[in-house]
Amino acid sequence: MSTRLDVKKTYKLYIGGKFPRSESGRYLSAKSVKGDHLDNFAHASRKDFRDAVVAARAAFGGWSKATAYNRGQILYRAAEMLQNRASELIAEITRSTGVSPAKAKREVTLSIDRLVHFAGWTDKYPQVFGTVNPVATSHFNFTTPEPQGVVVVLAPDEPSLLALISLVAPVILSGNAAVVIPSEKYPLPAATFAEILATSDLPGGVVNILTGKRAELVPHIATHMDVNAIVDGAGDTESAAKLQSGVATNLKRYANHAPADWFSAKAEDPYWILDTVEFKTAWHPIGI
Repeated sequence: MSTRLDVKKTYKLYIGGKFPRSESGRYLSAKSVKGDHLDNFAHASRKDFRDAVVAARAAFGGWSKATAYNRGQILYRAAEMLQNRASELIAEITRSTGVSPAKAKREVTLSIDRLVHFAGWTDKYPQVFGTVNPVATSHFNFTTPEPQGVVVVLAPDEPSLLALISLVAPVILSGNAAVVIPSEKYPLPAATFAEILATSDLPGGVVNILTGKRAELVPHIATHMDVNAIVDGAGDTESAAKLQSGVATNLKRYANHAPADWFSAKAEDPYWILDTVEFKTAWHPIGI
């Protein structure tokens, strides 16, 4: 009697709404906590990162011009899709990280709730953080937050899904486009989340996910001239130092959210939205 060989999955990158292989042709093996081979995943290169930035920049215009209501509906739809595939993600987190199914279920449930939470902020943050300023002349003076552009998000190794969503959602809800470097140690939940985004209404390029070696990409992230901001939740002090030393090349904004208690309400702080928006003030004469 013949023995059937298990067909291992090879997870691709997620760039511009598509799933390309790494241009380098490199792949890495995802291991369980016991060292067992689970699946393969793409090893992103510098060229892949550049392609992801180009895709994010192309998506930024349309996404930032979409109405706040529309962006909120799309993020809510992504939460719906996440909930529909919750059992798959629970199994992915369990086999990847070795946590119990109960803990994996808690992480997935909180991930869904957090996405819904931030979806609700799309049409509220301008009113909460914007203002009408008192001035001494016969003018209206308005200060409003606007998205910065292309934002790189670095997620920590654990929790591999919840932390990623907690960092990405406040970035994209305002109209930014993101290039995401997920958990290096446990990349498969993020790769599965990319498949969920691809089947949601989120336009291609708004979120791009690059798996691989964080240390290889950090120098390119720090010096890339078309990256407007970096949100660093990785918790790697060496990478953080390199990113901060490189942001002066084009005056990128840098925000650090590591370490954070990802399972608490602190990780759904609406003030995180302000990390990747800039405030613009407009004057308008008061008509007689």
